[in-house]
Amino acid sequence: MSKKVAIIGSGFSSLSAACYLSKLGFEVSVYEKNETVGGRARQLIRDGFTFDIGPSWYWMPDIFERFFGDFGKKTSDYYSLDKLSPAYKIFFEDDVITIGDSMDKICDEFERIEKGSSKYLRKFILQAQDNYNIAINEIVYRPGLSPLELVTKDTILRVDQFFKSISGQVRKHFKNPKLIATLEFPVLFLGAKPSKTPAFYSFMNFADFGLGTWHPKGGMYKIIDGMRKLAEELGVSIHMGHAVEKIVVNDGSARGLVVNNKTIQADFVLSGADYHHSETLLDPEHRQYSEGYWDKKTFAPSSLLFYVGFDKKIKNVEHHNLFFDTDFEQHAEEIYDDPKWPTKPLFYVNFPTVTDQSMAPEGFESGFFLVPIAPGLEDTAELREQYFDIIMKRFQNRTDQKVENNIIFKESFCVNDFKEQYNSYKGNAYGMANTLFQTAFLRPGLKSKKVKDLYFTGQLTVPGPGVPPSLISGKLVSELIDKNK
Repeated sequence: MSKKVAIIGSGFSSLSAACYLSKLGFEVSVYEKNETVGGRARQLIRDGFTFDIGPSWYWMPDIFERFFGDFGKKTSDYYSLDKLSPAYKIFFEDDVITIGDSMDKICDEFERIEKGSSKYLRKFILQAQDNYNIAINEIVYRPGLSPLELVTKDTILRVDQFFKSISGQVRKHFKNPKLIATLEFPVLFLGAKPSKTPAFYSFMNFADFGLGTWHPKGGMYKIIDGMRKLAEELGVSIHMGHAVEKIVVNDGSARGLVVNNKTIQADFVLSGADYHHSETLLDPEHRQYSEGYWDKKTFAPSSLLFYVGFDKKIKNVEHHNLFFDTDFEQHAEEIYDDPKWPTKPLFYVNFPTVTDQSMAPEGFESGFFLVPIAPGLEDTAELREQYFDIIMKRFQNRTDQKVENNIIFKESFCVNDFKEQYNSYKGNAYGMANTLFQTAFLRPGLKSKKVKDLYFTGQLTVPGPGVPPSLISGKLVSELIDKNK
């Protein structure tokens, strides 16, 4: 008889784990509280417009290929990819930087801003590529069980990069604040300030400039569609509208779930839901981490999001657009150091219809606007409206057009929704930040220390926040379960 694994949640890490476990011979069932598969990666479809509610950046294409390749498949078996050209635009107060789809184009743009900067940029990206290869081949595919996982010949030679910040490394060679902001931006995906992120994480800059930015036709949800199809091909059963109420523990071992008032037996329980929430499904004596533990951790930001349908094409924008026309440092401080609603928020705007007209009616535009904010803030309809007005005025000013009267509809999503729909700790959007003291074995573990046969996966555990790390997290935890069966 195959051993049974019950998985809580159906996000990237859960679906990844489900595929690997099924391939390893386990009988796998997935329980999702919402009515659609995907966890935080969902879609809003309204009046012919399609929005990715969750992740919208497709970086590290090699990780996606590696995932599907583990099952004898290719990404192209499930979705088609376009490389974005340009990758994105950054709007500053007095200029716009365009990040092209090749190092030559990016170097030309850096030279336009600061003469001689491309020489340092090429050196910086070469080192970032070196770090990327070490990270992917020697670090991130390890389960975070021991500090020794970080000790390799290559990491010993670069140990100083774990104790210096990415911010310090960038500022050593680049003086122009616009170029500094451009190079510090990618580590925001790791959920912490550049000044708190180890220099080794410059590999994110190679992911950006070296590997490029991509778009799955039809949106990021096409990846979830593909993973669901793969999981079902492998024999995984997926249950929607099944909210897990309790993790059943008998004699110190996880033995199933209570779902919709029914007990489901299992030999192993794996949670891909929010880690903090998952532990609340246990009786207090079975929890590994106290409320004080979670409260002291550095969490990645939450977000205020608006999904907007426009009745015309928007000018002077690309698929991805960053509005850094206010103080980068001040906004970061108001997320991490002195949490409050930002005084002058930076924001991001995604127009997938620049690349993919299938995501809106012909001649129309679907756009979503994102303001990073501190988790746990007060979230009211009035605050949402106030911030929509702030960013819309700036958007119109910097792109030199009026669009307010062309809005057909808008929907918002913020802290309260992250809590209610994803059981997200303090309404965070991206999990736990990858700071030096929250890296690898210093993150919450894949395996419970208190309950046998209970495991965790996702962006609060290893390797960290983001879609590619979530795919890796699912693989790592499946290997641990298989080893301990």
